[in-house]
Amino acid sequence: MEPHLPQELVSNILSRLPAIDLVKCKSVCKSWFDLITDSHFVSNYYVAYNNLKHYQSQEEKLLVIGRPFVSALKTHISLLSCNTNNPKKNHVSSSLSNLPCEYNNSEHKYWSEISGPCNGIYFLEGNPNVLMNPSLGQFKALPKSHLSASQGTYSLTEYSGFGFDLKNNDYKVVVIRDIWLKETDERKQGHWTAELYSLNSNSWRKLDDASLPHPIEIWGSSRVYTYANNCYHWWGHDVDESGVKEDAVLAFDMVNDSFRKIKVPIIRGSSKEEFATLAPLKESATIGVVVYPLRGQEKSFDVWIMKNYWDEGSWVKQYTVEPIEAIYKFVGFYGSNQFPWSSCNEGLGWYDYEPATEKIKDLQVWGNNGSLRAARYMESLVSLRRGMSSVANLF
Repeated sequence: MEPHLPQELVSNILSRLPAIDLVKCKSVCKSWFDLITDSHFVSNYYVAYNNLKHYQSQEEKLLVIGRPFVSALKTHISLLSCNTNNPKKNHVSSSLSNLPCEYNNSEHKYWSEISGPCNGIYFLEGNPNVLMNPSLGQFKALPKSHLSASQGTYSLTEYSGFGFDLKNNDYKVVVIRDIWLKETDERKQGHWTAELYSLNSNSWRKLDDASLPHPIEIWGSSRVYTYANNCYHWWGHDVDESGVKEDAVLAFDMVNDSFRKIKVPIIRGSSKEEFATLAPLKESATIGVVVYPLRGQEKSFDVWIMKNYWDEGSWVKQYTVEPIEAIYKFVGFYGSNQFPWSSCNEGLGWYDYEPATEKIKDLQVWGNNGSLRAARYMESLVSLRRGMSSVANLF
């Protein structure tokens, strides 16, 4: 029957199937194989399928990792599914991903942070660093970097960023590391070194230290995946000649492999009293900052947005959320008003803000010692296979 159906109709039908089923459909016939592996179908599928499933089920899916702590150096990865539109509907389904055998039985292979989704691909930061497409069950360990530190220096702290190079169809991971001087055992304040991983080449290369806009410091506490306009972002602060700290954002352009420092107006009183979390806004067209107090049982939230991504003078306060008792810290930010969050008792929840109403959902998932990290789950046909490089399977 298929040869008599218009290709647009076949494409529409197939785009309603989960990614793992489409992998099987590639074996049906050559025309289906060509369609399912076509780059335009892969791109359109990511938007069409995920939007359709969300509209039909009114469910949100979160990919959650339980970070390791001293008593258990092992990470668990699970998929949560819940109805966020009905706070009284408490059913939350959960499925645990089966890691490849070389990781599943090891207490020394673990991940502490999750970044994504970027076209349905996720980056797990840990030992080893990993790229993952859970829809296809693909799990790729990144090779270790063999690049050495500059003579007379070493590093203690590093921060990673993950994104997509649209120009070269390449997924990249950038790592910045602090610089310590061996001779004096002192840190070179505000200065960093950087290197870049490319999935296409499956290798690392060192970035020119001069490309980093020194001096700038990075706050390690803002861990929401903030990827917008082909750039990954870290929350940090600038230090002027008088020693005054001013909030700033460090951005890395995944297409041009370049850094940029973004100035931020005074949006909070003190870093000791108020927390600031970077977040992607307007469907990742720009960035924003969520400001809220560190202490107290009830917390209000100010959401700031850079209305024009390329204009540092376009920062405005978009809205304020009145005090909420349950929320302790944000672990994600979706659209312009949806927040996955963690509570003081290590629970995971969901908050949906509208000017006239608000919805708070307890996801009935708990961690230990701040162990939970979450990212929105999105189905994807993007393969991690490049050339002869190996990819393990989650299933």
